[in-house]
Amino acid sequence: MAQKVLVVRNDKIGDFMLAWPALACLKSASPTPHVSVLVPAYTEALARACPWVDEVIVDPGQSGDKRAQKALLDTVKAARFDALLTLFSTPRIGFLGWRAGIPLRLAPATKWAQIFYNARVTQRRSRSEKPEYQYNVDLACQLLERLSLKLTRLPTPPFWPLASEQVAHQRQALTTVASSCAVVVHPGSGGSAVNLSLEQYAALIHQVNAQAKAPPAWWISAGPGEEAQADALIEALAAQGIEANRLAPSASVEAFAYQLAGADLLIAGSTGPLHIAGCLNIATAGFYPAKRSATPLRWQTCNDADRRLAFSPPASADEQEMTAIDIGAAAGEISALIDALLAAHPERSVLVEGGVGGENGEE
Repeated sequence: MAQKVLVVRNDKIGDFMLAWPALACLKSASPTPHVSVLVPAYTEALARACPWVDEVIVDPGQSGDKRAQKALLDTVKAARFDALLTLFSTPRIGFLGWRAGIPLRLAPATKWAQIFYNARVTQRRSRSEKPEYQYNVDLACQLLERLSLKLTRLPTPPFWPLASEQVAHQRQALTTVASSCAVVVHPGSGGSAVNLSLEQYAALIHQVNAQAKAPPAWWISAGPGEEAQADALIEALAAQGIEANRLAPSASVEAFAYQLAGADLLIAGSTGPLHIAGCLNIATAGFYPAKRSATPLRWQTCNDADRRLAFSPPASADEQEMTAIDIGAAAGEISALIDALLAAHPERSVLVEGGVGGENGEE
């Protein structure tokens, strides 16, 4: 019988997307374990869409009442998991695993919550010495070793593989011109990270539009409550003679992700959409603050290395002084990436978005 593993990443969307490489590692092991995830309701749809997940358990969260917490404990107990892998450790989850009697409980050796775990890995994530997804993969590999499961090779992008027919269908919704790139720009931040101002995005798009060999098809996306911001950017571009369209509202985060699948490039800040694009192996151009625990390396997207760009203020600027980013230099690199994508895949477009992810400053 397959060993049963419960993986916990119950915070922001971007953080959960950066767990997909670790989930892919678990499901690529031999013998293959049964993998369940514990996630909040707002990432449930993404978890159910993840090809590396067998079962989803919804976490009521810290604010859940006693009845909800007891129901969660009963569910976890009844599942009789062989191992718990907590990618972001909190006392509540550690206590849950201990009370549920899960034999092997592994987590980063940080914070006092580690007392509930019998396997700990020192990582010091806030030093930003490697990407967040690599920290997660390291934990997954440690778990596999302790369960005596074999992993012959690490999985590679895309970590959210989609059928080529589905991608082609989504692309048709973004551009019908084979020689043009579909670029999605996401100027919102979801409240989790700083981002470029609308003026900076307008200047960036203007310069990229002028420098790219073929002007892209521009799309502006918006999260809940960010619609006015997106419309303001579209109006600012129209005043410069650049046509940009709003990405159609989506019924769920999962539906939004499928929209992105048709794009070639996403330009965004370090928020959830950026990391959704990374899992889809869409090209990304991310704008990051200079904060030590939120560096471009720490929150690197998990797409192929030649498909990602990262920009942040110089070391001399304040950690969240996004106005210090050289928009002209960024436009030059993004234009070159668009040209390279068209040369390699002339039938595809490019998606540029403003950011996806989440920064929690975990130690």
